[in-house]
Amino acid sequence: MLTADNRQVSIRVADGVGTVTLDAPERGNALDGNGFLQLRDALRQASSDDAVRVVVITGSGKNFCTGAALGRDRAHPHPLRSMQYVNGAATALHDLAKPSVARVRGHAIGAGWSIGLGCDLVVADTSAKFSTMFTNRGLSPDLGASWLLPRIVGLQQAKRLSLLGESIDATQALDLGLVTWVVDPDELDAQVFRITSRLAQAPPVAVAQTIALLNEGADCSFAQSLTGEARALAVNLATDDIVEARRAFQTKTSPNFTGGWSAS
Repeated sequence: MLTADNRQVSIRVADGVGTVTLDAPERGNALDGNGFLQLRDALRQASSDDAVRVVVITGSGKNFCTGAALGRDRAHPHPLRSMQYVNGAATALHDLAKPSVARVRGHAIGAGWSIGLGCDLVVADTSAKFSTMFTNRGLSPDLGASWLLPRIVGLQQAKRLSLLGESIDATQALDLGLVTWVVDPDELDAQVFRITSRLAQAPPVAVAQTIALLNEGADCSFAQSLTGEARALAVNLATDDIVEARRAFQTKTSPNFTGGWSAS
């Protein structure tokens, strides 16, 4: 049973946006095993809630997330059990069929950075600092970083970032393609709002199909990607959003996408 004392992750839903907050500011939002379970559950809740059209992951206070605090959790001391918690959160984020946006200020370190890497889009302010940090602590990448980093920056840069454990700032992260936007601190919330407002109004089925195609495309042949695109088109054509998009285009009005469908 979760209590106020061990609550490390919260979720709030408003206007189509599910905001998942990593909430342990006294330790830079580092999550212990219980915290990763809470992150997994919050992401699953967002995934199953039709009121949520886009997910924002953010940190409480001055930092995004300074990584894992697994040494704090002695309920299941074996590392394999702890990593099951971490992997459950990573899988819930990767499988999320809704767009995810990381809102990053301050430090995103180790597993904290992996959370950001796992999001579809990343908005960072100029205070953001990123580091894998794993080797500096006698560890190796977790929460999907070994899979995500090479696909974003290429194998050589992934090795540089992972082996040296160096810290890079928001501008360097932008140059490497590790973040999508960098803004001044007082513009962070406004930029996140602009992005999430658009995504919350987008056709949810088409968005989900697009995310799946792009994620799967990295490991598919060209022919397999074409087959996936054809299958996704058939799914999209079954939605009411196709009709709504046509109506909005013809009447020059804004569409109201619901993701509904009509059986024929």
